Amino acid sequence: MPDRLRLAKPKVGPFWSIDAPVGTLKRHVTTLRAILFDFGGTLDLSSHWLDRFLQCYRAAGFELQREEFDKAFSHATRAGYAAERPIENLGLAGLVEFLVARQFEYLKTEGPRGTRQILERAETAGRAKLAERIAAVFVRETSEGLRRNRRVLEELRPRFKLGVVSNWYGNLEAVLSEAGMRTFLDVVVDSTREGVFKPDPLIFELALRKLQVDAAETAMVGDSILKDCVPAHRLGMRTILIDAGARASKDVRAPGLPDHTIGSLEQVLAIQW
Repeated sequence: MPDRLRLAKPKVGPFWSIDAPVGTLKRHVTTLRAILFDFGGTLDLSSHWLDRFLQCYRAAGFELQREEFDKAFSHATRAGYAAERPIENLGLAGLVEFLVARQFEYLKTEGPRGTRQILERAETAGRAKLAERIAAVFVRETSEGLRRNRRVLEELRPRFKLGVVSNWYGNLEAVLSEAGMRTFLDVVVDSTREGVFKPDPLIFELALRKLQVDAAETAMVGDSILKDCVPAHRLGMRTILIDAGARASKDVRAPGLPDHTIGSLEQVLAIQW
């Protein structure tokens, strides 16, 4: 992961403040030509994958707190980024099964006592069934969300160039194709394949170059102020935050951001650009 990701969080103010990028006022009067989307928590369902996985674990009988599961989730995410070729051809189900296996790997040795006991008592066959149950529920819910939101892309496609910019595992093209979304997208920027991760502005600049549009002509839709809205705003893009009422505690608050807040992807269709 690029070193610049460890830099201090940038200060961001309203579009007329000294923190705003040159030409930010222009983006409010320039005709919109393109829309970029995050993937997880945006194109599927309006909730962070960590929170959705946690719900699946609790439904399976695990009494986990968010901060306890956060470490297992991060462990699995790092493993996914590092895996590269073993993951790049997996569809959604294969990816989720990989992530749950890595989460179990962490929880079995580093999780809270009650979780370790459940996994120890379950033995190999029992753990496999628990993992299968958690993954199946997660995949089913995600697939349903993707199916519903495919219509949003279909409606936007005649008017805008569309793309996805996501911190992902190298198989984003495969997942989008499987969901029937790839046909509506002009560009797909997968962080693992490109070697650059949000919130590094380079990943957004790469998408803009591929779309052949200026930042002022583009909007970014995502579920994170820090990773989606802040870097997009600094480049001069319009920002739309998906907030279903469960903002992640680690996310930042930035005065003047976002330009729009919506509760679901479908509400993008109602925005007056």
